[in-house]
Amino acid sequence: MRSIGEMARDSGLGVSALRFYDRAGVLVPAWVDPVSSYRWYEPGQLEEARLLARVRRAGMPLADIRLVLASWSGTDTDLVRKLLTAHLRRLELGLSDARSEFSALRALLDQRENTMTSLRIAAVQLTIAAPELAAALDTVRFAASTDPELPMLGGVLFDIEGANLHVVATDRYRLAVARAAVDGHDGSRVQVIVPTPLADAMRALSHGGEPVRLSLDGDRVTLEAGDRQAAGRCLDHDFPDYRRLLPQAGERRALVEVADFRKALEAGPVRSDETGTHDLSVLRVQEDGTVTLCADGDDGANSDQDRVAVNRGFLLDALAAGARDRLILELTAPTAPIAIRRPDDEGSFSILMPVRLEN
Repeated sequence: MRSIGEMARDSGLGVSALRFYDRAGVLVPAWVDPVSSYRWYEPGQLEEARLLARVRRAGMPLADIRLVLASWSGTDTDLVRKLLTAHLRRLELGLSDARSEFSALRALLDQRENTMTSLRIAAVQLTIAAPELAAALDTVRFAASTDPELPMLGGVLFDIEGANLHVVATDRYRLAVARAAVDGHDGSRVQVIVPTPLADAMRALSHGGEPVRLSLDGDRVTLEAGDRQAAGRCLDHDFPDYRRLLPQAGERRALVEVADFRKALEAGPVRSDETGTHDLSVLRVQEDGTVTLCADGDDGANSDQDRVAVNRGFLLDALAAGARDRLILELTAPTAPIAIRRPDDEGSFSILMPVRLEN
């Protein structure tokens, strides 16, 4: 007999996926311990689990998966072949439709690029309190992308407007925003993307109580702190309009003690994501404003409406970047981003994209 952990390791299905397919009646364990509810599988079920993992990775609907598994061991394989062929045809048609839509979108982008104007200007010089710049960079650095396919996200956006500098980073799955006051700017809006290595060098210079000087000249950005400086070229890209990505105020807000919440996350129940490579924490905000971690199988009333799944590692990073003993968690819906805000500075915050649960 194989334990559920061994079955997950050998089949390519995560533990949470195996539990889901058990509840769905697709791959039911041979025996369930009546005391611990622990699932055990017979050796012959490993082949079924591997088959299930393959069709699942191919995106086959659950109804078809049921029929494939039910017909796989029979002598007549005609139904299985027809189901596989039909699903492949759906994928091919979907890909063809996607290519057509993407071609239309690229044409629209080509038209827009001819009329768009950049927010970069010839020269800007301003001063920032070193502790404020350091705190802003610390708040957002964890969210910067490392994906070489998306170089425009591989830096930190400096968005200057009026007397404020907004520092922004995102890797699509998380976004962080921080604010710092600036002096010496005329008020027009200026944006540059600072490569992450240069942003790290600027952070290293941003200590002590003296202001630092930030200069923008075309595609070059320089930070001066006393007789030291960090300088380099900005990324030659446009950053997405992050203001459109910011969530509305969450319907449910919970003030959490960060140290206690971190311990609960690190020791609490987790699920696996669809790839089986990331741990998910499932959160629920109670009516009294407290946050609880939901264990697998915690399927109370309206559970699909009041639970939000999030990448546990990303949430731990966001708590550390919040740099406060207490932080506010804002949740709206299972499909809406989670916001992590500071009670004393709600202009500096991060948001995390939710992860769809198997069930």
